[in-house]
Amino acid sequence: MYHSILQACVCCLILNLALLSPAGETAPDPALVRSAISRSIPLIEKAAAGSAHERTCFTCHNQALAVLVFSEAQPRGFKIDQTNFQRQVDHTAAALKRGLEKYQTGQGQGGGPDMASFSLWTLELAGRKPDEVTAAVTGYLLERNRSRDHWLRNSTRPPSMSSDTNTSYFVIRALRNFGTEAQQPRIQKRFAQSRDWFLKLKPASTEERVFQLRAFLELNVEESRIQAAARELTQLQNSDGGWSQLPEMTSDAYATGTVLVALLRSGQHKASDLSIQRGIKYLLETQQPDGSWYVKSRANPFQTYFETGYPHGKDQFISVTAASWATVALLLTLPTDE
Repeated sequence: MYHSILQACVCCLILNLALLSPAGETAPDPALVRSAISRSIPLIEKAAAGSAHERTCFTCHNQALAVLVFSEAQPRGFKIDQTNFQRQVDHTAAALKRGLEKYQTGQGQGGGPDMASFSLWTLELAGRKPDEVTAAVTGYLLERNRSRDHWLRNSTRPPSMSSDTNTSYFVIRALRNFGTEAQQPRIQKRFAQSRDWFLKLKPASTEERVFQLRAFLELNVEESRIQAAARELTQLQNSDGGWSQLPEMTSDAYATGTVLVALLRSGQHKASDLSIQRGIKYLLETQQPDGSWYVKSRANPFQTYFETGYPHGKDQFISVTAASWATVALLLTLPTDE
């Protein structure tokens, strides 16, 4: 009798596991994850160094995202070129400082709120403290689009600059981390306005869903809305384990990387969850033999092309952006050494 009951329980457990996991689905080997990260980091470092050498201005794809990767890699035991890391931070700070007078007069720099907020995000990741320059930048961001309930992107360059959700999220984050005490009344007013805008938003793309979810966390939206946003984003996962930028597109490393980071940061998913494991597996399977990821650009170029050393030619800027998000997604599944 006991044997029959035990046998029945075992069969039930096997059946439940089969329903939860696709056939043959196994968790990615942490050794493979670490190997993928180790092959990706040198290429991102090369691209960041190449960008800083070729241009005096700040770039979101080669400074901000690279510093994000470095800041997540170090606590997990990965070796980083410290000189290059510091160069990217100094490059960012210098670019902002050159625009100090323009920020103080409310003009800002080329790239508008996108460049300003991504630059402050870079400094935040590197642990930089607020100063005269950052105060001028946050003052500019508070005045920008002040008659609106959110911040407008400076240009349209899909996928990372295809929606105001991305711009508004990073401006909110910049104001939260670098806003001065004197600016707080205006900051809280703008936060309340943008909170309403994000709550009313009906996302039309994966990008909008990702940064709506991330903005909910910054704006202390109720847990039920965070749970719903994370659930809806998870449900967009494709059969190959990845996510698409748009419903009519196929999976790629950019959409998959940004989604995985958003879900893991939301606190609604653990690295051991099946949807996360399937997404990680997709990234491992689509990494190129040289350690890069390839994503075809959808943006209409308006700046002179320059070479940074990252593979994929004129598609390198979205590809290195995708690779950075993908690498961070992989990193977030590993424990820190701290």
